[in-house]
Amino acid sequence: MRVVVCFKHVPDVVSQRRIEDGRLVRGEDDTLNELDENAIEAAVQAVEDLGGEVIAVTMGPEDAEDSALLALQKGTDRAIVVADDRLEGTDAVGTAQVLAATIRALHAETPVDLVLTGMASLDGMTSMLPATLAAELDLPYVGLASELEITETTATAKRSADGFTDTLQVSFPAVISVTDQVNDPRYPNFKAMKAARSKPLDIWSLDDIPGFDVDNVQVGAESAGTQILGADQEPERVAGTVIQDSGDAGVKLAHFLADVLK
Repeated sequence: MRVVVCFKHVPDVVSQRRIEDGRLVRGEDDTLNELDENAIEAAVQAVEDLGGEVIAVTMGPEDAEDSALLALQKGTDRAIVVADDRLEGTDAVGTAQVLAATIRALHAETPVDLVLTGMASLDGMTSMLPATLAAELDLPYVGLASELEITETTATAKRSADGFTDTLQVSFPAVISVTDQVNDPRYPNFKAMKAARSKPLDIWSLDDIPGFDVDNVQVGAESAGTQILGADQEPERVAGTVIQDSGDAGVKLAHFLADVLK
């Protein structure tokens, strides 16, 4: 079995994020997108059970190599980072086109059975990429799988929403996104960290993707279907008003509410 798992290099959710010129500043405390760790774990478990190869793929800046290394430590066999200055500002459609071209190039080497992704990235939180990628690859898609059983030819997914549970089965090749309920991602031990250093980790430009015609795809901010008009940080919360009760707290509270509701 050959599985491609897509991941993203994002600003750490616990770091102090900064907005400059209406955009989130990247490259300071960036790390592997937490929700993609579940997709990586699902891919690695499938190959451990059935044999084969897991290839981790991302589009991002060159420092996404750090997240690619972590994906290798978590059990993937190979990693590819597509990094190119022409990609800055690319939206979900353009990202899907680049990832799809990379996956098609891998498929030409040896057929790819399954593409796995996380449910969303913790920077944009649009959840648009998985379905867009499936459409670009012209493959069946199952989204938001909270349980996943993979055989050599099919995947059976369960997903819960609005008080009911779907059980869906899809034949390979296919694209599946998983939620953070599907498994518990492993934490790499020292042996896994050491082994990751000897695994292939490639940095590709757009020109390295076989058959990729950059003039006929929607990459870069100018080609994006959506534009960021602005982004502002929320103002810091101010201390609330404390009313001391000396027998007239109810009256003071009523006056306070009256002032607020004016």
